Amino acid sequence: MTDSPGAISVEDKTAVVIGGTSGIGFEIARAFARNGADVVATSRSEDSVADAAAELRDLGAETTEVTCNVRDLESLENLKDAVVDELGGVDVLVNSAGSVAAAPVTEMTEDEWDQDIDICLSGVFRAIKVFGDAMDEGSIVNISSMSADQSREARAGYVSAKAGLNGLTRATAADLGPDIRVNAISPGFVKTELAGPKLEDGSEFREGVDERTPMDRVATPNEISGAALYLASDAASFTTGEIITIDGGYNNFSV
Repeated sequence: MTDSPGAISVEDKTAVVIGGTSGIGFEIARAFARNGADVVATSRSEDSVADAAAELRDLGAETTEVTCNVRDLESLENLKDAVVDELGGVDVLVNSAGSVAAAPVTEMTEDEWDQDIDICLSGVFRAIKVFGDAMDEGSIVNISSMSADQSREARAGYVSAKAGLNGLTRATAADLGPDIRVNAISPGFVKTELAGPKLEDGSEFREGVDERTPMDRVATPNEISGAALYLASDAASFTTGEIITIDGGYNNFSV
C-alpha cells in the first residue's frame, strides 16, 4: 500500500519481455529502456535477441542475450536464472509471445490448435509459474487481444487461448497478490509485421476496420506500450486482475 499515487515510471526496474524482439513486445521493451529500465527482450531466435539487445543498449539499458521458448519449462528456468544472475532480479514480466493459426475449425489440425494454446496460454502459465516464484514483488503484464471477446472466423485456437489468458490473468492476480500484480492489455487491430496485408492502407478489410473504429484508424505498437508502462509502474499500485482494452473504440461501436 502507498500513501500517495506513484509516478508512471519504470526507472531502475528490471523488465523481462518474452516475445520482445518484434511487434508489440519489442515496442514495449524499447519503451521501458527509453524510460530508464534495464530490459531483457527474448524470443526463440538468437539473431533477433542479439539485434534487440543491441538497440536496447543504444537506449541506455543494461541487458543480456538469452533465447527462450515458452513451450519448454527448462528454457524459461534458464532465462530466469540468467536474468537474476546478471541483472540482480526481476521487477516486471511481460508475456507477449504469440501464435495464430488461420484455419476454420473443421480444417484446423490438432498441431495448429495445440500450438496456439501452448504458446498463447500454457506458455504464459509456465512463465508466470517460473518468474512469479522468483519475484518478491512487482508486476506481470500479459498481452491478450480483443479477440478474446469476439467471434472471429478461422481463429478458433487464438480466440480460445486469449479468452483463457484473460481468465489466467485474473486467477493469478488472486494467487500472487498482494505483492505481485497481474494484469493484461487487450489490443485491437495493431499494424505490425505480423498483421500481414489485411491491415495495409487501402485494403478492403482495413477500410471496414477504420469505418467501425471511432479513431478511424488502426493502432501502432507504441500506442500499446504506454499501458504497459503504467501497469509496470507504481502508479498502478492498486491495479490487479484487470484487462485493459486499447482498440480505438472498436468494440463499443457498430455500423
